[in-house]
Amino acid sequence: MSDDAVTITPLTDGPLEVKGLTTVTNSAGEPMEESDRTYLCRCGGSAKKPFCDGSHKKAGFTSTV
Repeated sequence: MSDDAVTITPLTDGPLEVKGLTTVTNSAGEPMEESDRTYLCRCGGSAKKPFCDGSHKKAGFTSTV
């Protein structure tokens, strides 16, 4: 795998893990966060969408990977 490759992995009962240098932008194209590891909400309950804040645990979100 290349050093600049980005991978997205759904975590069992949790968020999407994005590995690799990425910049998340808002709908206006403005950068929100740049990181080499980011977790994106899948449960819809995060107060800091699109990022995961752990709400999936309290909401009882389940998924199978």
